[in-house]
Amino acid sequence: MYGRLYSACLYGIDGVMIEVEVDLSSGIPQTSIVGLPDSAVREAVDRVRAAVKNCGYTFPLQRVTINLAPADLRKEGSAFDLAIALGILATSDQVILPPSERLLIIGELSLDGALRPVRGVLPMVDHAFRQGINSVLLPADNAEEALLIEGMKVYGLRHLNDLPPLLTNQTTQKMSPLVLDSLAHLEINRTKHPRPFTCVEESIEDYSDVLGQRHVKRALTIAAAGMHNIMLIGPPGTGKTMLIRRLPSILPPLSQEESLEVTKIYSSAGKFKGSESGLITRRPFRSPHHTISAGGLIGGGGIPKPGEVSLAHQGVLFLDELPEFSRNVLEVLRQPLEEHKVTISRSRASFTFPAHFLLASSLNPCPCGYLGSEPPLPMCTCSPFRIAQYRERISGPLLDRIDMHVEVPRPADWQNDSNPLTSAEMRSEVYAAGEIQLQRYKGQPFSHNSELSGSILRKFANLSREAELLLKSSFEALGLSMRAYDRIIKLSRTIADLEGKDFIATNHIAEAIQYRQLDRRNRDLV
Repeated sequence: MYGRLYSACLYGIDGVMIEVEVDLSSGIPQTSIVGLPDSAVREAVDRVRAAVKNCGYTFPLQRVTINLAPADLRKEGSAFDLAIALGILATSDQVILPPSERLLIIGELSLDGALRPVRGVLPMVDHAFRQGINSVLLPADNAEEALLIEGMKVYGLRHLNDLPPLLTNQTTQKMSPLVLDSLAHLEINRTKHPRPFTCVEESIEDYSDVLGQRHVKRALTIAAAGMHNIMLIGPPGTGKTMLIRRLPSILPPLSQEESLEVTKIYSSAGKFKGSESGLITRRPFRSPHHTISAGGLIGGGGIPKPGEVSLAHQGVLFLDELPEFSRNVLEVLRQPLEEHKVTISRSRASFTFPAHFLLASSLNPCPCGYLGSEPPLPMCTCSPFRIAQYRERISGPLLDRIDMHVEVPRPADWQNDSNPLTSAEMRSEVYAAGEIQLQRYKGQPFSHNSELSGSILRKFANLSREAELLLKSSFEALGLSMRAYDRIIKLSRTIADLEGKDFIATNHIAEAIQYRQLDRRNRDLV
């Protein structure tokens, strides 16, 4: 006897359709799974056997062969448990599933037959829907996630015993009404669950909490408007971390397409628990500890999973105290900062994860943090050798990829700042500049000034004659690299957009150059 069902698995952050084929034949009773299963999939035999028996069904005393096709694709995880169980029960005529619809089946079984949630439901269901599958049977705890895919009929199952009762009457026809409507009582009512896309809530943290530091707030407004990478440099206690942590409060919400993409990443990483507001609409903010490994930052594993750079996709990746991170870890940021994606190669396949994020970082000018400080701050106690070692942890190529290097001194007039700049005021400027960019780059595969390069940069960044002369003279005086040269033009384009100007003027170039503190030939951090 032969049966076939549809299931799915994760491959990176994408869903892949898997055919679960079950064959029952005469011979010594044994069960085998083929099709490159990992240990979690092979162990499904024991989970399924116990669940089937504990729910009152009979596990076939025959030779059971289960094939997971395509056979050359490595399978991992426990999402096949339910499909394997139903495949065995359906093939042995103990359960009859509705033949009127193509059904995707995913879920992990416990030994008593209860269903446990699995990760990656959203990308798996989305891929199945694109392949013509119109319904999904899955653990009830994953139902909200599956409902995010419009047009998919979702059946939520909490226990194997919630399936239709066993048909013992041999004269019962398989096309009876009982069989056709057998899963109707499991269907999740979409109207009682959140809409797939809702508006984002306001952030609790606000820039009005930060007194003074108006020039830093100006720099952060520019960074948010053009999605430019930014680095804040200053002694301890000047508000660097506080300023960057409020950056999401001025960023625009995700578009519906971006929201679905980000939610898929979090689902595949097992970090999406079914939000009450549906899809993720707030831009991610990730702040990994400085002890993170290179694999944790960019992703890794036998079948690679997304790392912090992918979890920060379309949002902010904050690296606090940048030199405290391992140099090897920081160097892996070069590719995602330049190409907005991460490619991880393994012996069987190559995986590409999206990684388009705004890199925000902070650092002290020296190990003790007080180099160049004046009273009442303490005097620096670091030797020139220690300072050189500290600075060498950040390579020149990495610094080249950070658009803005901004000094954050101790605020002198914070007590007189009775009307601090708020997130709402900064956000209105960011939104206005963002709309200009959306209209300018309509029909292009990008939407922010930071993504311009090559001939596209020359096309959209129109410099006045005076601005071009200022930039060329600064290029020689500061010893800029060609990458830094282009980044100044991108910054100037964003500054001009904030002022609503079509052409880049000398004041825009001059302000952009001020944000390249670390491009001096002596790499003076102060």
